[in-house]
Amino acid sequence: MPHYTRLIVERDGDFLNVCINRPGDRNSIDSILMDELVQMMETAEISGVRVVIFSGSGSTYFIGGADGIEMMQCDPENGRAFSKKIQALFNRMEKSPLILVAAINGLCFGGGFEFALACDFRIAAESARIGLPEVKVGLIPGGGGTQRLPRLVGTGKAMQMILSGSLFPAQEAFDQGLVHLCVPDADLEKQCRIFMKPILRNPQYALSQAKLSVKAAQNNALAEGLQKESIAFQQCLEHDFFIDLMCRQMDEGVLETTAKLPDALCSKKEET
Repeated sequence: MPHYTRLIVERDGDFLNVCINRPGDRNSIDSILMDELVQMMETAEISGVRVVIFSGSGSTYFIGGADGIEMMQCDPENGRAFSKKIQALFNRMEKSPLILVAAINGLCFGGGFEFALACDFRIAAESARIGLPEVKVGLIPGGGGTQRLPRLVGTGKAMQMILSGSLFPAQEAFDQGLVHLCVPDADLEKQCRIFMKPILRNPQYALSQAKLSVKAAQNNALAEGLQKESIAFQQCLEHDFFIDLMCRQMDEGVLETTAKLPDALCSKKEET
């Protein structure tokens, strides 16, 4: 495992626990952390893990935004470069074949919530507070928040959230559709694993292809999204899982059918 200065990474079977570890800086996202997160993703994707669970160091912050000290030293052109860099990180996370879970264990605002929006699932501790308050400091969300939040909750609701800069307690965030679960603080890690248990019963290649196809709906026009879905469906049939399952269910009488399989397909599968 590579050496990280801003991450604590621990593997536990199918799970990779990744702690954002900048306790003296609100676990905020700076350029070094962005680079380490990309490196971590690349390493994780060839390691055999299936799920990455992100949390923040300590009990106060999940991720307290992008690093304000770095941003205040940016002129407008460098500010745009910073925005593009953090957007590229979140795009990279969305494209990962792994399942990404934000275990929101504290304050999660600005770039921290944009980080969570780039994850596949968001599970919040009851003490968490969540939102995009950038307008209150004279900025706007620059890490994809103005694009991903409307896709999640609708344009009208996102407009109100972003223009007010409100932070929502975890239960209200759940009610608004910002997170998938709101759980007691002490149960956050346990509940993340319980949430993932029925998902991980499914073959990893199918989860990865399904994830990428759903993301295509978010990022592409319908025709292009349907094309990506068809390609992903095709790639699923490159694996034996579906045919093996159908053959087994017919043999066990679970799947009733009057069809006759051509060329004794199941027999051929058993021979090989």
